[in-house]
Amino acid sequence: MKPLSALILMFATLALPGAAWSAEPSPVGWWLVQDGTAVIQVEDSGGRLTGRTVWMKDPTYPRDDAQGRAGQPLLDDANPDPAKRARQRLGLQILSGFRPAEEKGTYDGGQVYNPRDGKTYSGTLTLIGKDRLALRGYVLVTLIGKTQTWTRVTDLAKYGLK
Repeated sequence: MKPLSALILMFATLALPGAAWSAEPSPVGWWLVQDGTAVIQVEDSGGRLTGRTVWMKDPTYPRDDAQGRAGQPLLDDANPDPAKRARQRLGLQILSGFRPAEEKGTYDGGQVYNPRDGKTYSGTLTLIGKDRLALRGYVLVTLIGKTQTWTRVTDLAKYGLK
């Protein structure tokens, strides 16, 4: 190998790990919610972050369901819009419209839909390192709200995901 080629190869090899380390962490990926009952896939959709439920620990109604729906897929039955109550919770989009904020690693301007109560809240997402994501849902001002910390899923097979 010519000395110049060897020198270029050496610099290229040394530069690659640095490039990987300099990449900014991103909230795009799969996240296990705080109580461990669901995995949310966060995606970039035209510069805005969205998220949908891709795995649920219990995706069906329990045996003792008062309406006789035992074993059937959970529905969005708390939704205030009757036309949306037949949607399955698995696959449901629960995050929408998040955009990068001025503060690095923070995304705001989004909405969080809670299928348990059928309400939509304003929200912010904040990366905590590369493997934790704080989701804050609130009404009117951020002081009146609740924060959950989600954990990045690295073993997709554990949840039957690809």
